[in-house]
Amino acid sequence: MRSGLVTWLDKAEPDAVTAAAGPKTGCLAELGRAGFSVPRGFAVTTAAYALHVGTSGLDALADRVLADVRDPCRQEALEAASARIRGAFEEVDVVEPVASAVVECYAELCERSSHPRLPVAVRSSAAGEDSGSTSFAGVFDTYLGVSGSGRVVEAVRSCWASLFTGRAIRYRLERGLSHRETPMGVAVVELVNARSSGVAFSVHPVTGRRDRMVIEANWGWGEAVVRGLVTPDCVEVDKDDRRVLRHEVAAKEFLSAYDGRAGRVVEVPMPERLRDRAVLDGEEIGCVVDAVLQIERHYGHPVDVEWVIDRDRGPGGRVTVVQARPITVQPRGGAVAAWDPVAYAAKYAFGGGAGR
Repeated sequence: MRSGLVTWLDKAEPDAVTAAAGPKTGCLAELGRAGFSVPRGFAVTTAAYALHVGTSGLDALADRVLADVRDPCRQEALEAASARIRGAFEEVDVVEPVASAVVECYAELCERSSHPRLPVAVRSSAAGEDSGSTSFAGVFDTYLGVSGSGRVVEAVRSCWASLFTGRAIRYRLERGLSHRETPMGVAVVELVNARSSGVAFSVHPVTGRRDRMVIEANWGWGEAVVRGLVTPDCVEVDKDDRRVLRHEVAAKEFLSAYDGRAGRVVEVPMPERLRDRAVLDGEEIGCVVDAVLQIERHYGHPVDVEWVIDRDRGPGGRVTVVQARPITVQPRGGAVAAWDPVAYAAKYAFGGGAGR
């Protein structure tokens, strides 16, 4: 029943995972195979997406709606098309045997983790996303803290629907791509119990300097940053001697925390003791630096890396990597834009566009 519709990240070859469920998910499989700490999970393949949209008629509907949308600058038309298509997705139940395959894999993941209703992250992974030539960073949706088989299936469907956000439609129009060329895979992985999380760039994302690394960090998960409620801490590190060159500690008023009753990550007021406290200490900065440099060496090109530090991690423990992408655009001289930590976090970090 499950053949071709789902694949376990730790059982399939990374290239096979990439082909079946997109490069974002393939990256997790590759990093896990290479020995990095990554969350356990499975992928819902692009074949499952194709079966759903083909059987339900959603693919044909998208063709009809998008036939009249040709100008990427007409934002109202883009958003109207997006709302119509995404609304149609939410009205159609996930087809069989896809729904059963997701339910079965989620049950097995719960068994592996000894948790009857394991909270998971459900992450969009479109074909062609985060490749060396294109980057849909921040365009598609991720759902954090989803628990229960029914909600997981619904979150997979919502990730499929995010293939048709206004930003995604515009991006494809600007590059002459069809939605049929970028089918959506979905990763369903354990939600790391985050003490802190963030994104790290193996080159300076503003100046392009390759001897500098920039780390952004926030307490808990990164949703509060993506929603503009919190400015993350920013750390600049010399890659050659690991010196911290700059460590800006922001005032943080909100915290993204897991709500077991709601079955999702929510924003709550930051505890007073943490508001003006640095998220990362020197040892933790060093561990993030080590992980990012190792990933850069593994791929042989600059990367941005989403990382999480588990609440149970002790000194010397590893940082969990939840995503790594090639940095496809770097400054080339001329005027350098001002650093905007919230904009960079919202675009690159914490799973891209955040869902609820």
